[in-house]
Amino acid sequence: MSTNHKNYFFLDTAKNYQTLKQDQTIADRRGRRAFAVSGLIESMRSILSLPFLLPLFGLLPTSTAAAHDNLQVGVILDRSTWIGNVSWTCIAMAANDFYTEYPNYSTRLSLHWRDTSDEGAIPAASAALDLLQNVGVEAVIGPQASTQAKFVAELGGRARVPVLSFSASLPRVRSSPYFFHTAWDGFSQARAVASLVNAFGWREAVTVLEDSDYGAAFAPFLTDALQEVDVPVSCRSMIAPRATGKQIASELDKLRANRTRVFIVHMYSYSLAFGFFNLTKSLGMMKNGYVWIVTYSLTDIVDLMGSSAMDSIQGVIGLTPSVRENERLHRLNRRWKEDRQFKFNVTMFGLWAYDTVWALAMAAEDVRGSLNSSFMASGSTNSTDLGRVGASLIGPELRDLLLSSSFAGVGGRFRLDGQVLESGSYEIVNVVDGGKRRIGLWSPTKGISLSNVNVTDGDGVEWPGGGWRKPKGWEWPIELVVGIPVKPGFEQFVEINESSGRKGYCIELFEAAMKELSVNFSYKRFSNEQGGSNGTYDDMVYQLSHQRLDAVVGDLTIRENRTRYFDFTQPFTESGLAMVVPTRDARRKGAWTFLKPLSLSLWLASAAFFIFTGATIWLLEHRHNDDFHGVGVGPVLYFSFSTLVFAHRERLATNSGRLVAVFWFFVVLILQANYTARLTSMLTVEQLTPTVEDVAQLLKDGSAVGYQKDSFVQGLLQSLKFNESKIIPYESAEEYHQALINGSVAAIVDEVPYLKVFMAKYCHKNFKMVGPIYKSSGFGFAFPKGSPFVGEVSRAILKVMQNNTLMDKLEKNLYPTVCADNDTDTESSRLTFRIFSGLSLITGTTSLSALILHYSIFFLRQQRPSLLNYDQSPLRRVAMLVQLFKQRGSSLQASEDPKPGEGSTRSAVVLALPYAGAKENG
Repeated sequence: MSTNHKNYFFLDTAKNYQTLKQDQTIADRRGRRAFAVSGLIESMRSILSLPFLLPLFGLLPTSTAAAHDNLQVGVILDRSTWIGNVSWTCIAMAANDFYTEYPNYSTRLSLHWRDTSDEGAIPAASAALDLLQNVGVEAVIGPQASTQAKFVAELGGRARVPVLSFSASLPRVRSSPYFFHTAWDGFSQARAVASLVNAFGWREAVTVLEDSDYGAAFAPFLTDALQEVDVPVSCRSMIAPRATGKQIASELDKLRANRTRVFIVHMYSYSLAFGFFNLTKSLGMMKNGYVWIVTYSLTDIVDLMGSSAMDSIQGVIGLTPSVRENERLHRLNRRWKEDRQFKFNVTMFGLWAYDTVWALAMAAEDVRGSLNSSFMASGSTNSTDLGRVGASLIGPELRDLLLSSSFAGVGGRFRLDGQVLESGSYEIVNVVDGGKRRIGLWSPTKGISLSNVNVTDGDGVEWPGGGWRKPKGWEWPIELVVGIPVKPGFEQFVEINESSGRKGYCIELFEAAMKELSVNFSYKRFSNEQGGSNGTYDDMVYQLSHQRLDAVVGDLTIRENRTRYFDFTQPFTESGLAMVVPTRDARRKGAWTFLKPLSLSLWLASAAFFIFTGATIWLLEHRHNDDFHGVGVGPVLYFSFSTLVFAHRERLATNSGRLVAVFWFFVVLILQANYTARLTSMLTVEQLTPTVEDVAQLLKDGSAVGYQKDSFVQGLLQSLKFNESKIIPYESAEEYHQALINGSVAAIVDEVPYLKVFMAKYCHKNFKMVGPIYKSSGFGFAFPKGSPFVGEVSRAILKVMQNNTLMDKLEKNLYPTVCADNDTDTESSRLTFRIFSGLSLITGTTSLSALILHYSIFFLRQQRPSLLNYDQSPLRRVAMLVQLFKQRGSSLQASEDPKPGEGSTRSAVVLALPYAGAKENG
């Protein structure tokens, strides 16, 4: 909008407001005249109905008049307001209705009316002083404004005269024990508003209050209630009661520039509120996307001002005290409409004024002292009016009776809690085309409950602009101002090179997220005049608190102390701190290096199987094979251990022996191949281990440690008790490398993403990353505390990170090379028995099975007659079997002698492997 066009707009808006204000002034005058007439009629009716005056008109005998005592009551109201006029009429009706219902009461309230016609404190104080000095009132009803209430309450405290005010949001005048607030407490209404905001999930709100004592008294209640549900107030606006249309339009223009679209309005003046909402609609702030919540004092504006107000605040959500319908209230509303030709029911202020009169009338009836001459003159010689104010004799008793009052009034249960009327429930209403529609209820004990309303999408509520979808409560600014750091090193994260088009990882990720949200933004570098960094990252983030930035983007770590004041998106990098340290070769080559490929368990198991296999072969072959004939350990060990190099030359004569040998040769082949490979690796491949294992070792050795300049790592190292002289800052990966090479530091401590960039660049060097040694939450984008943008941006980041193609591209730019892990552990590279347990089981089972089968055949089949010869003793038979076991097998001997014409090939069985054979003996 151009400047000229904007000025014309403000002039037109101001003219429209002045026209509306003139129309409203005329309506107010007509309303006041109507109320004045009705109030005068009701006042005359109440006065004429008092029994002590009826004899003057010949309606009652004089003796009856003398039987009643009068309690002098002052009424201080502002007849220039709707509330004052409604209350004036209701007070008169209440006095008349009470003594009509209870004609036998011996006391009567004598009402003395004072119209301040001004919101200032002086007219109300002057009227109260006049009532106390010249009339001698024992109680005061009113005034309306909180400034007036402070002065009148002070006078009532001095005179010991109860002051009963029924205006909402008045502060509790704790200094005066005679001040009673006979309306619901403002804090209960503030809690209801906060519960409503919280139920719909809005995370920020703007308060628009009347710049008067009425608004100032409600402000702390509302702020505290919103804080309880974690809803910050992003902007506060105060509108003067006599603000011009141009002033209101200027204030609305500021509110429209704010991102928050949830507005809470609390005003006392109906004419001010009427003009405010008319201008709001003219400025386009009553359309889709806006939320307007009004307190009770404005909810009745629809009833009081009719269709003109309806058109201005359609879609607004308001609160109204919940009053249960009863017969007395029904009669009051009927008389209110029929006798006075009003189209609306009695407002809540009128009901509170009505109940206040009834409470005072009941208390007056129970006063034991005399109501006549009950005012004690002051003994002060002070010539001022305040010094001549006397003290009521029945004031303390009347005060105690009011505190104990409890009855069912037209406005609900009347019961005072600490000099304040006990609050009840609030109805939540939606202003629609047909009037007000109830959408929910809030109670002090059960909280808020919405009927037929979906708090997720807002269905069930007609919002400003006629939509039925819940506004999100905020809007993106025209352009998001984003702060970015200035870094001399690690440009892979936040670089913006306009000439080459190269951008850092964080920048590209943020721009991809903003593209998903279709949000305009501009960058603002956190730099000084020389182009360098203007401070630490904490200094940069604190710019959000001063509203100089809308967001901060970069390699910003999410830390606990930062989250106290700012909100972060979800992290998008790895978390934690680690160390990069030099490495050394852990190989120690010595005389016993050849034993390291196999673990002790495997060495012992191998030796046991060598002996077991050799013994098995000997048991199977010694009766049939000259190479194994005889008893001795030598043949057994020689055969089994010679298989390691396949140098055996013994012939195997039995099928069982050949089977056992085949399986054993397979096991030896596998074992030998693995042993050779592991030993070769140990002798040739570097086994790099870090020179420093943990931070405790650095502290113990007093080593120097490097870190990234201006990062929080410095404070962390200091908290770990590192000497400040041993903590050295660096700015880039190149400086890290140089420091580690020349030995300036023993380790570099930094966050994992930076160290991975370093390792990707110098992976061919002898460095190793150790850790993480400390937990952190990774990188995130920062926003002001309570910002509604955080959730939207976090969801956009998640969507971007699910795009594998884009993320692969970003990570490739960040980590162009991936270092191979050079870590080899000598202990973990050793072969254990568990690895060969399967082969051991196979060869062991084969050997044992062959042995059992061979001797089962020998004893049960070939030597069965000898075993069944029972003529011999058992010992003799055992000795015979042993002798047979030692004998050479005759069958095999015969088969081993070659027949004529046959060579020796048939008599010799030789097992040969590809690379270790045995010669045939011709």
